[in-house]
Formats: sequence, C-alpha cells, structure tokens
Amino acid sequence: MAVIAVAGGTGNVGRTLVETIVAAGKHTVKILARKANPELEKQLGASIVVVDYADVEATTKTLEEHNVHTVISAITMMPPPGETPLEFELIRAADASTSTKRMISSGWGVPHTEEQSRQLGSVPNKLRAAALLKETTDLEYTVVHNGFFLDYWATPVVPSNMSPFTLFIDIPGNAAAIPGSGNTPSAFTHTQDVGKFVAAALDLDKWEPDTFIVGDKVTFNEFIQLAEAAKGTKFNVAYDSVEKLKAGQATELPSQIPAYAFFPKEAYQGMAAVFGLWFENGIFDIPPAGKKTLNQIFPDIKAWTVKEILDTTWKA
Repeated sequence: MAVIAVAGGTGNVGRTLVETIVAAGKHTVKILARKANPELEKQLGASIVVVDYADVEATTKTLEEHNVHTVISAITMMPPPGETPLEFELIRAADASTSTKRMISSGWGVPHTEEQSRQLGSVPNKLRAAALLKETTDLEYTVVHNGFFLDYWATPVVPSNMSPFTLFIDIPGNAAAIPGSGNTPSAFTHTQDVGKFVAAALDLDKWEPDTFIVGDKVTFNEFIQLAEAAKGTKFNVAYDSVEKLKAGQATELPSQIPAYAFFPKEAYQGMAAVFGLWFENGIFDIPPAGKKTLNQIFPDIKAWTVKEILDTTWKA
C-alpha cells in the first residue's frame, strides 16, 4: 500500500480521483491543498495536507514527511492572468523528494501541439509541464488523456464533481450547435471512469509518458441522434462551418445564456470555437494508432457509453 497525494483533490476531477482511489481501498490517499478543511476530510475519507506550492523546499519536505510515493496533479493549468500553474513547482518538489517516485501531470483531455498553444491558454502550460517532467532526474511520469468529459450531459442523475458546462449539445434546451461536419469520431469519458482506470493504473509496473482512456467514441451526429432518442424529441440543430469557427464564432445555445454572468459571451464563444475546431480536426479522436488504452489493459473495468449516460439521465 503506497501513499498517493492528489494535488487539487478538493474539487472537480481531482475530487473524483480521490473518491475512486479511496473506494478502491489499495492505497492511502492524501490531498494536497492550500488550506485545511476538516469537514471535507471526513466526507472524502482522506486527510488534507496544507502546502505552499511556491516554496519548493517546504513542499519537498512535506512529501517526504508523508512518505508520498505518487503525486497526481489535478491543478488547473489555466491560472489567472500573470500567474503560472502551481504544478510547475510541484514537479520540482516531487523530483527532489526522496520518497516520491511517480507523478501524473494535469492533462485530463487530449495530447497537445505547439500549434495549439495560440488557441487556448492552458496548452502552453501543459506543454511546459511535460518539458519539466522530461528534465526530472528520478521520476516516472505520465499524462492521462481521456477525451472530453461525459459528465456535462449526465448531471444531476449521474453524480459528478464537475461544474455545469454547455457545449455543442444542449439537452435541456433541445438544441445543438455541431462543429464542422459532425462526422469526426471523438472520445468521451465520465470522470468516474477516469478515476477507476487511474486507480487501477497505480499498480502497473511501468507507465508510458502518455496514458489513454476512452469511455466511448462517437461522432457528434451520432451523439445528437442518441440524445434525441433518449428524450423522444427532435432538436433544433445548427452546423457551424470551419470558417465560422476559425473566426472565433459559434452558434449560441439556450443553456449557455445564464452562464454569461460569470463567463462572458465572447469568451464562451471563443472557447466553443476552439474546441469545435479540435473536434472537427480529430484532436479528440484518441488514442493514436498503435497506442493501447487502459480499457484494453483493464478489460474488467466497464466504462459508461454515451448511450448509457443519455438513456440513464434523459430517457423520457
């Protein structure tokens, strides 16, 4: 039984990772956080270790004091303007820690290229983290790629720690804004399943630099057909051309409008356009040819399919 430390484990995908690794019962889980939260410790069954990521020496000492073998980062890679991701310092601390042998970087999406760095602020930070990991002296590492989270179409019926986010298919609004042709296969995975596969991967003897999880793979045209079948109604479907997406524009969906109070419309549209191009261009069509998925390595772990999620959540 090893000590696993989850950085950013109090919310979103990090919290789900904590829950699933605790539920697996094979390892001791610690949560790295910037402030204490005794109530959350009781809920999750994992102790919170307070750290100041900016102090690499102190963080290194904390990892050693708690005998942390593996660090999992779920820290945001899109910090406020002018700030750098806390993961950069955590990588340095994990590398310096005598007890820490492994680290999972905060990916939780798809592999990126330098070309995409101009399109979304998190991309250059993820690439920089990958470069820092390559420079480590004695640290085995991986980045987990799981495609797009299925959670956004499953709440509140299927439990999730992700915040609501409407993109491309608005099931409550019976509407869709399909990027491009809608015919490109794309990977979708629920965070519950990401957690289960990560918990299993902790016991692998060897990690590859890139780890792939695919809950299900469908095109957006197939996705919308499944959503319409689940709800028993036809959706108002628009198709956004590649030219429109390249111009930073995307068709507005009804459920996006309430979010503008905290996520301005221009920023929302810009993000939808970037992700739309990535979906149309096959960026979410993972894994690359010849790469194994954790689904193949652990066939006993059954992941949610898109149809199962939609039928469970929206069946009329």
